[in-house]
Amino acid sequence: MKNVAVIGYGVIGKRVADAINLQNDMKLSGVCDIISDWRIQNAVRKNYNIYAATQDAADNMKSEGISVKGNMQELLKKSDLVVDCTPKKIAAQNVAIYKEQNIKFILHGGEKHETTGHSFSAENNYKSALNLNATRVVSCNTTSILRTLTALKRADLLDYARGTLLRRATDPWESHLGGIMNTMLPERDIPSHQGPDAKSVDPDLDVITSAVKVPETLSHMHYWNVKLKKQVSKEEVLNAFKTSSRIKLIQYDQGLVSNNTIKEMFLDMGRPWGDMYEVALWEDMLKVVGDELFYAYVVDNQAIVIPETIDAIRALTGIETDGAKSIAKTNESLGIH
Repeated sequence: MKNVAVIGYGVIGKRVADAINLQNDMKLSGVCDIISDWRIQNAVRKNYNIYAATQDAADNMKSEGISVKGNMQELLKKSDLVVDCTPKKIAAQNVAIYKEQNIKFILHGGEKHETTGHSFSAENNYKSALNLNATRVVSCNTTSILRTLTALKRADLLDYARGTLLRRATDPWESHLGGIMNTMLPERDIPSHQGPDAKSVDPDLDVITSAVKVPETLSHMHYWNVKLKKQVSKEEVLNAFKTSSRIKLIQYDQGLVSNNTIKEMFLDMGRPWGDMYEVALWEDMLKVVGDELFYAYVVDNQAIVIPETIDAIRALTGIETDGAKSIAKTNESLGIH
């Protein structure tokens, strides 16, 4: 049983904490943040041990009636591994602390590959992460790219891939703070960063991405054009995607015509926050024309990296050396079937 700390109790951190709490081979040692508002108070309601990142944060928490167990360094001393879910660039600053404390750590896609020297996607490179001191679970979009292209690669179908990403403007809970309205904002550079990021996990991938930020908050949407190694049937392509337990084939003709209808389905399924850990790929939209494949899917930017993070914990701590077994265990705990 490994003790795992979560630093940053925001959109990703709260989900990681809950997911850790569902496992029987790891334990949540505590969560640490600087906030004292409703977000961390929900962690109190869940009986999580609360730690403060700074003295000011501790004072504010105590003034709100929150029982503070200690500071971040004290939490790290009680933990075998830390998952950093703090905002972009803050995690990179925390790395020095983790190294000083000699504790294994996991960062997320907002940080650069060089910060850890290893980037992680469970179905692609679990084995290479075994017993490492650190890894970076790649971003939501990059995770979806790796899942889908790895499935095609396993079936020896993938030659090269070109994708267009429609990116949500901001996280849903922050919609009132910013984002964009009545416009679309293309990323200036092609390729956008997701293609090179995928190659940080699998250098053999020939993948180029372009991206545009759109005025909605529920999810990302991807369109892909893939050059296949040979002419195959649609059924063979679908069978390749079915080898991934984290790709969910959906039907446009069953009313799943948009990201909001897909979100509603997962809410009806009883998933916490309506979370979709899988890539939702339209089966009846998918087309094979000669040796070209065209498909589209939706990515839940708040949830897709959660199962990957749990698998990364197992890999770094060595509590499960078989990636397939870890994936199956994580899937079972999160209701991925």
